[in-house]
Amino acid sequence: MTTFDPSILRAYDIRGIVGKTLSEPVVEAIGRAFASRIIEEGGDTVCVGYDGRLSSPSFAEMLAAGLNAAGAEVLDIGLGPTPMLYFAERTLGAQAGVMITGSHNPPEYNGLKLLIGGAALYGDAIKNIGQRITMGELWTGAGRRRSVPVADDYVRRLVADYDGTRPLKVAWDAGNGAVGAILRKLTDALPGTHFLLYEEVDGTFPNHHPDPTLPETLGALIDTVRREGCDLGIGFDGDGDRIGVVDHEGRIVWADQLLALFAADLLRDRPGATVIADVKTSQTLFDEVARLGGRPVMWKTGHSLIKAKMTETGALLAGEMSGHICFADRYYGYDDAPYAAVRLLGLLGRSDRSLADMVAALPGALATPETRFQVDEARKFAVVDEIAARLAAEGADVVDIDGVRVNTPNGWWLIRASNTQDVLVARAESTTEEGLKRLTDQIVAALNASGVKAPRFESTG
Repeated sequence: MTTFDPSILRAYDIRGIVGKTLSEPVVEAIGRAFASRIIEEGGDTVCVGYDGRLSSPSFAEMLAAGLNAAGAEVLDIGLGPTPMLYFAERTLGAQAGVMITGSHNPPEYNGLKLLIGGAALYGDAIKNIGQRITMGELWTGAGRRRSVPVADDYVRRLVADYDGTRPLKVAWDAGNGAVGAILRKLTDALPGTHFLLYEEVDGTFPNHHPDPTLPETLGALIDTVRREGCDLGIGFDGDGDRIGVVDHEGRIVWADQLLALFAADLLRDRPGATVIADVKTSQTLFDEVARLGGRPVMWKTGHSLIKAKMTETGALLAGEMSGHICFADRYYGYDDAPYAAVRLLGLLGRSDRSLADMVAALPGALATPETRFQVDEARKFAVVDEIAARLAAEGADVVDIDGVRVNTPNGWWLIRASNTQDVLVARAESTTEEGLKRLTDQIVAALNASGVKAPRFESTG
């Protein structure tokens, strides 16, 4: 029986520190447990991919061994971004897929993202994998493994939906992540002039942390955009399911602003379409979708939860502030940052306006960035519950689908607990500096009342 640290069973995936909480025997056991479920449900084929982290090739080997040991056939797609694994699972006739990836986490982390029938596993389905291992509820068989390269097909599918009519000058930052395995193929197939940064896949991430939603990781991209006179810059996280964008002046285009541009473009052709965004998203996005005749839906943070809500509602577009953008319009409905990049280039390439002008035309608001701060793991959910109880007693106007989002005459503020880290997340938005200050003061007071030291807030306006 394989023992493991239950802390690796996260809300949306399996993730741990290599050599400490996540080891090769544990990965093999996870593979066997996952295959056992697939076989019980009548399936027998699993796609496997891996990112560029140093431990990922060996973890992929052990995962395949575990899948085979339960009797599943493994289709090995090799090194590439997570959305390439999603693409393979959808197009190769497999019943399931597993991606070995540490996503946007530091180099010492790695993990597994699991999906069945195109749907990501999360919550209790993740915990069930651990229960199977602990209880020994594992099948025995003799599956086979074969290599099925899909990179060329994946890139062709990405490019198929490019619909721009003028060439652009674009800077791309792969961040030494898995997108580097396909980025040269992608840019060679697109019109325009392209400048590639850090395309070499390197699991030590020598140039910067692989998360383009953090402003401090975008310095080289911004410098390149300004130096080369690019129309925009595009960055990716470690496994290519998060996108970050800067305009031609090097200013960050936040994910909810991107989503607003995509929504406006979508609703011209698909009036009445449903658009989903997470609770951290600007109110201006929901208002703009409604103004354009769409159906806005606010939902919980988390790419797995967002995708499940897309399936439930039939939404054609969804996204969250962390840079996960999902298109079910002309595409498969999963978070694919290279695909979102192609759609953005098409949107710009059909217009004579700059990205900066498009963003400037959106309804304005002043907001803090997504502000994350550490709180003891054992306290993070309790803190949110305490704040929610006090707000209820005060009769506040609260949206409680994920943490507390509080509507006030000055705007709104949010506190929620991360499902993946020992942090709380706070954000506020108003139409005035004075209003924003009042909102952040309310956040500070709410946290102080629960004995939590509040972070420093800055405005993105």
